Amino acid sequence: MSESGNNRSALVTGASRGIGAAIADRFAADGWDLTISARGREALEKKAAELLERGAGRVEVVPADMTDADAISALGTAHAEAFGRFDALIVNAGMGSKGAIADLPVKRFDRLYEVNARAPYILLQSALPALRATAEAHGAAKVIAVASITGVYPEPELSAYGATKAALISLCETFNLEESRSGVSATTIAPGYVNTDMTDWLKDRIPADEMITADDIAVIAHSITQLSRYAVLPNVVIT
Repeated sequence: MSESGNNRSALVTGASRGIGAAIADRFAADGWDLTISARGREALEKKAAELLERGAGRVEVVPADMTDADAISALGTAHAEAFGRFDALIVNAGMGSKGAIADLPVKRFDRLYEVNARAPYILLQSALPALRATAEAHGAAKVIAVASITGVYPEPELSAYGATKAALISLCETFNLEESRSGVSATTIAPGYVNTDMTDWLKDRIPADEMITADDIAVIAHSITQLSRYAVLPNVVIT
């Protein structure tokens, strides 16, 4: 890891749109250095320009597919090398799928697990040395993972999606048992329906203006980074 910079820095996955973009906006407005990641470079480059206008210190663009283990590992390393510190890891990239247990193809379940649970596991392993070093040098480092209320409370036809988000919540809880004494702690945010394109299928029943906003999630994520190393917040459920 290179010499530490003065700005706090965060890596945000799934940052080109939706919740990830809103979180990146919030951190940029506070002057953070950012690495933003998603699959498409063009959308990320456009977002990076917006973040600089909002007040971000520096913005690095690193495209990565959350099914590519090597790309995920390289992502955590790239952020640490670019900024020399790793104050926050925002695990937001994910995918959803709907279907009854009787009908949902197992291949679709496998893909959900790969993106929503396996990828965060790999990313945690990749980022952990830099997170520990930052906590030692600057007091604390935070992992914030966007889960879902379906990982806490079941919902029909969302069994596979909910199972992967429950796995993510469990992963972060165990991470805290292992790492919080070193100043690195994880919080999962488990919202109900958020007004993004992932909930378009539901908006004929629940109007978009009655859903949680992406900025609601961003406010919570940013607030978590203001907590001390001794404040460990395992999970935030938002209804």
